[in-house]
Amino acid sequence: MRLRSLLLVLGLLVVGTACSGSNRLRYSSAKDAYQKGYAQYQAGDYEDAIRFFRAVFQYGRGNEWADDAQYFLASSYREQSRYLMAATEYGRFLQLYPTNQRAPHAEYQRALAYYERSPNFHLGQSDSYQAISYFQLFLSRYPNHELAPKAEDKIFELRTKLAHKQYAAGALYEERELWPAAVHAYKSVFDEYPDTPWADDALLASINAYIQYSDNSIQQKQAERYQAALDQYRRLTQLFPDSPLLDEAEALYQEAQRKLQAVQAQQQEAKKQSLADTSGLPQRK
Repeated sequence: MRLRSLLLVLGLLVVGTACSGSNRLRYSSAKDAYQKGYAQYQAGDYEDAIRFFRAVFQYGRGNEWADDAQYFLASSYREQSRYLMAATEYGRFLQLYPTNQRAPHAEYQRALAYYERSPNFHLGQSDSYQAISYFQLFLSRYPNHELAPKAEDKIFELRTKLAHKQYAAGALYEERELWPAAVHAYKSVFDEYPDTPWADDALLASINAYIQYSDNSIQQKQAERYQAALDQYRRLTQLFPDSPLLDEAEALYQEAQRKLQAVQAQQQEAKKQSLADTSGLPQRK
């Protein structure tokens, strides 16, 4: 009796009767499930679309409707703004159907899902890094695709956000007078994101940070740190000759130059005094 009941239940599954609470999905084949799912997708009923697309997989991942169902399953999650689920399902589509004609679009949409999850610059940026990685993967595989320019724009936008975050870190260190950390943060903005709008701001800020760092250093270290400020000024003028920040940078350059000359004069005077003291010592016979 139990065996007969079990066979009856399995038979109902095969012909495609599915229940979810009080909502009942009816479909007679993989094709039927897909077509009903796609109709719901076009109608904007993404929750039912998801259920129908998943029903397609009951007939095996190799059936002729499975690839389309997988793609639109991911797209349904995207339309619901469930971006992590969308990225996961686009990734599954790429894993199962790497040669499908929709693969480039799935690759782009996976990256775009992480882009949509990227938060304001002052928050954690793990999704930004992941989006950049996937956009770069898309570009490496499909460099001539019609979506390639958009991928490049998204990468630039995300890199600009990361540069802003790093610059803000430098400003916070500066506010707390943590000069070595401020110098490192500002330098890393330029070193890692030289193509972003924050690059010349970071160079200017690093000039000031080096001056402040030098002012608060022991005398033996001051000259090299004032010199570093001058070096950063030269980088700024050479790489960004049209930057609107050059007037401000020039004032900092003059300050660093003046302080460096003063330190060098003090060092020279101390050296002369040391030599004079040494020459005044009684000579050994």
